[in-house]
Amino acid sequence: MTESLNTGIQQRVLALRSIFSSNQAYRKFEDRFGYLLERRRAEIAAGVIAEARCVALIGASGSGKTTAARHLITTLPEVVSNDLETGRMDVASLSVPTPATLKFVGQTTLAALGFPLRREKTAQTIWDMVKDHLAARQTLFLHYDEAQDLSRHQTPKELNSVVSTLKSLMQHPVWPVGLILTGTEELKTIINHDSQLARRVFPVEFPQLNPLLDTDRVIHLLNHYTERAGMSGSDDVATAEFAARLIHAADREFGLLIELAISALEEAMRSDAEKLEIVHFTQMFRKRSGCIDGLNPFVAADFERIDCRRLLDRGGET
Repeated sequence: MTESLNTGIQQRVLALRSIFSSNQAYRKFEDRFGYLLERRRAEIAAGVIAEARCVALIGASGSGKTTAARHLITTLPEVVSNDLETGRMDVASLSVPTPATLKFVGQTTLAALGFPLRREKTAQTIWDMVKDHLAARQTLFLHYDEAQDLSRHQTPKELNSVVSTLKSLMQHPVWPVGLILTGTEELKTIINHDSQLARRVFPVEFPQLNPLLDTDRVIHLLNHYTERAGMSGSDDVATAEFAARLIHAADREFGLLIELAISALEEAMRSDAEKLEIVHFTQMFRKRSGCIDGLNPFVAADFERIDCRRLLDRGGET
């Protein structure tokens, strides 16, 4: 394959990856965040200082929650990401660092606000600085991705400190800041650890796909991406049975399913095919997982028994 042809394929794949596919959970998240944003701005306009609130977006790895949060934050026209003249940053977004000590999270938050820490300071001092800079940058919301890590490997005392810090951001007497927390099921541990925190949270969960109820939706989604790729799909990939295989291959996760569909379309492009066919999914999954065909959900008759998250599966071989 020539370099120019390869570049053309990569550009087509990038265009596919730039497509954002909404779902019911995203629309609920958008509604909750929009409500809190309007409320916060109304309070500021009226000179009212009130407790801020939190939206928690919860889903398994591959569900698409991180993509959903970033899409919403970066595409809402009324959200200012980083105004260089005024310093305004409506939403500061960052991933929880490892290790997720209170001090390190504070340092990372300062860096996300544009103020990297250059001297050693205590955790309390760092978080006081965070709150000052949130006000200086007129930040309305802090987004923590992989927020479940805030509770990982924490002692009960340390978890109490994490929860207290999150509450203190929303309860600040001068500049309260709302939170957007995206994470896996473990995030519920933090939310439910303290009833005062829980009552301030609007939870939104990304449910798994259902191979019995969501096949029509998956077929429609696959058709959409195939058309955007400038291709057509064979009849074999437009069936409920194939949709169920694709759902299983994605471990029932919405975001991962889209990722697999795009990878199969790339496989078809590299084969110079005019139609997307099952063989492209078979080849894609073989390359992706390193599994034998007997453990490939696009080949095996009893595909429901396959653990599609396992790499290099040889069916019990060592």
